[in-house]
Amino acid sequence: MTFWDKNDLKDPNVGPGKTVVLGLQHTFTMFGATILVPIILSGFGMSISVALFMAGACTLLFHLITKGGVPIFLGSSFAFIAPIIAAASMYGFESALGGIVAAGIVYVIMAIVVYFVGPAKIISWFPPIITGSIIMVIGLVLAPIAIDMASTGGTGYITATSWLLALMSFLIVVIVSIFMKGFLKVLPVLIGIIVSYIIAVILTVTGATPGLIDFTPVAEAAWFGLPEFTLAKFDIRAIMIVAPVAICTMVEHIGDIMAINSICNRDFLKKPGLHRTLLGDGLASCLSAMFGGPANTTYSENTGVLALTRQFNPTIMRIAAVFAILLGFIPKLSAIISTIPTAIIGGISIILFGMIASVGARLLVDNRVDFHKPRNLIIAAVILVLGIGDAVVPFKIGTVDISIFGMALAAIVGIVLNKLLPGADDYRKNNVADDEKEKADEAQVVEAEAIEAEEAEVIEVENLEAEEENA
Repeated sequence: MTFWDKNDLKDPNVGPGKTVVLGLQHTFTMFGATILVPIILSGFGMSISVALFMAGACTLLFHLITKGGVPIFLGSSFAFIAPIIAAASMYGFESALGGIVAAGIVYVIMAIVVYFVGPAKIISWFPPIITGSIIMVIGLVLAPIAIDMASTGGTGYITATSWLLALMSFLIVVIVSIFMKGFLKVLPVLIGIIVSYIIAVILTVTGATPGLIDFTPVAEAAWFGLPEFTLAKFDIRAIMIVAPVAICTMVEHIGDIMAINSICNRDFLKKPGLHRTLLGDGLASCLSAMFGGPANTTYSENTGVLALTRQFNPTIMRIAAVFAILLGFIPKLSAIISTIPTAIIGGISIILFGMIASVGARLLVDNRVDFHKPRNLIIAAVILVLGIGDAVVPFKIGTVDISIFGMALAAIVGIVLNKLLPGADDYRKNNVADDEKEKADEAQVVEAEAIEAEEAEVIEVENLEAEEENA
């Protein structure tokens, strides 16, 4: 086996020039969501330049570990926003970064387990009732953050101006998503931010809403410079807040890999293997957080572009990664982004965070989870209430006070309940059986229609013969 697998996903009809353009498109696709996380966490010290640089560097690291065979881009993870805020508020931003590094190590440990026991057994621990409910929690637990940004603009005071800016960005994203065609349709977040920002600039310059944007940071920022890296620190209390979230994000990772399997008609769980993709994702988050970046995760936005363009060449993702790294060396860009009114990001976040929850609900529907069964109702109910309610279980290890709460606690309890409660569904067999039943029903309908048509034709012929005899 070679260190770098042969690229059998490359389209021979697409030359180097078009490949670069496709890579640039993926850069634009990831841009809006990737910068949104450091914008939300900017009050704690997270840098946009670092996030962009690390998105590119971590994507290249992932491709190195997966032998260049999986068309994936890694970007800032939304799932870690709430625990980072909690950990940074109590123990400092650097300690929160240490928690992300520990979460990456959890991935590495799981990758080792997968290597020895195989992906099938691991996936069996995360049936749709677990994955769908957890993904819903990831979106819903972020809802208060979106509403706060939209209503107060980060000032702590609810204002009509903040709500108007949020409504404007919200409507632009909706219009682009629903009514635009072609390439523009896959860039609703980026277009929403740009158009809303231009309108905010006009309102500021004309004096219609003075003080809405402060251009001082833009004037003071250099055109080129190194990202402002921050070294992580390690505090067991912060680690126990952030690291368990890896259980939730590993669920996302498995789901994304399976989605890419379907789009590319490949089995990446076998080659290069789920253990390699988990290892790549985990080490990427370790690298990013060690120097001040956010946790990274496989980006569904870029997976959507794969489905749209049908261009699966992993080299395209690596080109996008290089563009992201270059953007990280432009402080002027980071300064401009930092002047975007928080309310604009809040309006867009209402959609983004809500869509995460909707994806979880869709997963439950697509897999036909039977909520007539009490066990499924109980598991979903416990995951949703513990996760959204931010339940806390405190305990001590020696003299250190530790707490597991929120999404991590919900995931752990949900997984345990799924294994303990009787009557678990075999969703794959159920779906296959349901599909076969639907096909059989369709065949019966077609057969019945054919018989009816044949009988009608016979009756018509008999009527014609009767008319001829009477004549």
